[in-house]
Amino acid sequence: MLDYTEYVKILVALLAVINPLGAIPIFITLTPGEDMEARQKIAKTSSLSATLILLVALFAGEWMLAFFGISVSSFRVGGGILILLMAVSMLQAQLSPTVQTKEEAEESDRKQDIAIVPFSTPLLAGPGAMSTVVLEAHKGSGVGHYASISLAIILIGACIWTALHLAPLISQRLGKTGINVFTRIMGLILAAIAVEFIANGLKGLFPALAG
Repeated sequence: MLDYTEYVKILVALLAVINPLGAIPIFITLTPGEDMEARQKIAKTSSLSATLILLVALFAGEWMLAFFGISVSSFRVGGGILILLMAVSMLQAQLSPTVQTKEEAEESDRKQDIAIVPFSTPLLAGPGAMSTVVLEAHKGSGVGHYASISLAIILIGACIWTALHLAPLISQRLGKTGINVFTRIMGLILAAIAVEFIANGLKGLFPALAG
């Protein structure tokens, strides 16, 4: 297991990538005309689905890398670049095309059930979040390590449910400006995490850089 501060960093990293507060305007936009009960059902399904997707990424990520013959260092660089692109968009208070393209957004407007696709994935548990889980999992080993990351994922799922459950109230109190400020702060944290991933990946690919 790692030091407990490392698991706090993992929790913060996932919180920054997923950004539950930033998902609130999208949630409200994708559920126009829905009553409170219907929105609560969508919120519950979305949070549970996102949690399960990330748990699958945690336990199957290493197998997938081995299956495709991808080294952890290469995945760190690739995942870091992906997360950095997301961070740049968040710093501009925009939804990154790596999360959802314009065409996917238009298609989601025509879907009757948006709880799993596109909301759970790719909006919440998208490539950036799954990459983060896989990369953080490789920092340690053992039952305690995976149990701690699983707990972090479950806590993130609870944060998603709380944010979506209180979406109308939070949106009314914070407003678009408040949510954008929070998104930019998360984007800054995410950019730092992405740079760390890329730097560690490059050191693994080119050991001379470590010296």
